[in-house]
Amino acid sequence: MLPTPDVGHLKRQDFDFVYEPAEDTFLFLDALEKDRGYLLERSPKIGLEVGSGSGTVITFLATVLGKSELAYFATDLNDKAAAATYTTGRRNNVAVEVLRTDLLDGVLDRLGGQVDVLLFNPPYVPTPPEEVGSTGIEASWAGGKDGREVTDRLLPLVPRLLSETGVFYLVVLPENKPDEITEILEKLGLCCMCEVLTRKSGPERLSILRYTRQ
Repeated sequence: MLPTPDVGHLKRQDFDFVYEPAEDTFLFLDALEKDRGYLLERSPKIGLEVGSGSGTVITFLATVLGKSELAYFATDLNDKAAAATYTTGRRNNVAVEVLRTDLLDGVLDRLGGQVDVLLFNPPYVPTPPEEVGSTGIEASWAGGKDGREVTDRLLPLVPRLLSETGVFYLVVLPENKPDEITEILEKLGLCCMCEVLTRKSGPERLSILRYTRQ
């Protein structure tokens, strides 16, 4: 098993503002480790996480693929999360370039058509729409109607960002209607290769889906 990134620099008070690594985070790490051979065969050059939070997932991707061979990027609208991601990378000897921005604002022009591994653990919990997009910690999980409001903003941008051999990983709940997500992405030229991992955590059943170009 590959080591989980060290986030010892983050204290209890930091998690009042930054999403603390939890069951969905660790499922994501397990999925990436499971897919290590698959990813290495595709010879990726650029990895990007949208909404990176503590930076645990993008830093672990570097452990999976190689810390020096690739360029790693992350985005987060929360300035404290952006700072946490940068520091997590440095603490684990990974150079992550972090952009404080909303989803992919300012990123498409720079990385469009070049991202080989795209990671997204969105706010997926169904909540009242008014909770979406707040500046508090609830923005980390509040997904609005069907838990999809933030995910649906990203989906049309995914094909514009991925390279020809690019892979998109997404965390979902059954309540997010993953079949609908797949239909949307198929119309945009992507296909769902598989459900990499699924795991029940309390009342939630979490899955990691993997998409590539058709």
